[in-house]
Amino acid sequence: MPLKTLFLNPPSFENFDGGAGSRWPATREIESYWYPVWLAYPAGMLEGARLLDAPPHHVSGEETIEIAKEYEFLVLFTSTPGFPGDQLLARAIKRANPGIKIAFVGPHVSVLPEKSLRDCPEIDFVCRKEFDYAVVDYAKGKALEEIAGVSFLRDGKVVHNPDAAQIQDLDALPHVTDVYKRDLDVTRYNVPFLLNPFVSLYTTRGCPAQCTFCLWPQTLSGHPWRKRSSDDVAREMAKAKEMWPNVKEFFFDDDTFNIQKARTIELCAKLKPLGLTWSCTSRVTTDFETLKAMKEAGCRLLIVGYESGDQQILKNIKKGATIERARQFTKDCHKLGLVVHGDFIMGLPGETHETINNTIAFAKELDVETIQVSVAHAYPGTELYDYAVKNGFMVGDNKMVDEGGHQLAHIQYPGLPADDILSAVHRFYDEYYFRPKAVFRILRKAAFDSNDRKRLYKEAKTFLKLRSARNKMVKKHHDDAAAAEPVKA
Repeated sequence: MPLKTLFLNPPSFENFDGGAGSRWPATREIESYWYPVWLAYPAGMLEGARLLDAPPHHVSGEETIEIAKEYEFLVLFTSTPGFPGDQLLARAIKRANPGIKIAFVGPHVSVLPEKSLRDCPEIDFVCRKEFDYAVVDYAKGKALEEIAGVSFLRDGKVVHNPDAAQIQDLDALPHVTDVYKRDLDVTRYNVPFLLNPFVSLYTTRGCPAQCTFCLWPQTLSGHPWRKRSSDDVAREMAKAKEMWPNVKEFFFDDDTFNIQKARTIELCAKLKPLGLTWSCTSRVTTDFETLKAMKEAGCRLLIVGYESGDQQILKNIKKGATIERARQFTKDCHKLGLVVHGDFIMGLPGETHETINNTIAFAKELDVETIQVSVAHAYPGTELYDYAVKNGFMVGDNKMVDEGGHQLAHIQYPGLPADDILSAVHRFYDEYYFRPKAVFRILRKAAFDSNDRKRLYKEAKTFLKLRSARNKMVKKHHDDAAAAEPVKA
């Protein structure tokens, strides 16, 4: 028998959407959670294992410590914002269960393995990048010295085993939906723009795009694009449909689901007979024919990273897309009846007050159904991080999140302080959603669905509360800065 293993997406800040399923770990403006897909793969390979996704199931730190007493091996997916709290949790778990072995996985320890091990002596080893087979091998008794892709301390010295080869045969991995069915309550997961309840999973790994800010391709999954066979995906989806007749939508949370036209059209042909409602990620480079095939196969919504309405910023971040292409793509989606959720980022390299205004105007011109506006976060291991550090653009305390896990601006530029970037996020939301056209869309949606009405009310209340708290924080920073200025004679 392998070691009895607990795979943990740890409790952290209240309502924190951590790294095991989130590319942008933070507490959202509206409570939402992605599935811990990365942990589900190895959790499906070990007899007696359990996947504990603490945040959406509201499992406290104390409860997690009690649960961990029953296990011999803990695999914890950490993140840069969550790492300080995860260290404390690991310490408490070791104190309650001294014999347990602890491995940390995820981008943060992939990039900073030695620092992570020295910061937290309770960690027995860390896995760099993909960790599916490394943790399974350890649980089955393989010596650390023989496992590729792990780092550990031996007699006070760090040992970095050679990197593990990227997994090529994705069909050989378990279906994560089997693990969800065993260990998770799908009604606990909410993303405001997706139908509820929903289930998310991957059909590919890696992303060939070179976006400088994007976390996973640079630190975890890599740039080489690897795909599951369309038959394997279709088998999992047919099974998932039977397992959850109450699920209203499936979400393909690949780094970029439709980056290869031929594969997308082939997969759509396999999905169409299943009669599913599904959504996915997309780049604006996707052409009309591909979008049409997706729509006909049951696709409802696309998450699209527009990022900025300024062409120079898109060049600066190596987005590989143009403003004009984004316009045409959005027109194609509107024509086909595909809903678009647009993602934008404030504070990318080259940002100014003028480019912020241009991006807000661009978003209003596109007029997609819903938007998400984030502040640029420079995670260790990304090109954006190296750029910000090299040029002295990181804010002094370098805090990525506040005491509640909400995003803070930690990059600033000459003439554009961090507080102005954070304020721009809320101005963006205000200008976008308080337009008559956007208000009408929201009211129309609420009028025809009582469940949506309750959900929208709760989400609006949560968002406005956070907005008020952030505005007070920014005002306090401005007042403190003004008070600190010397009085002119």
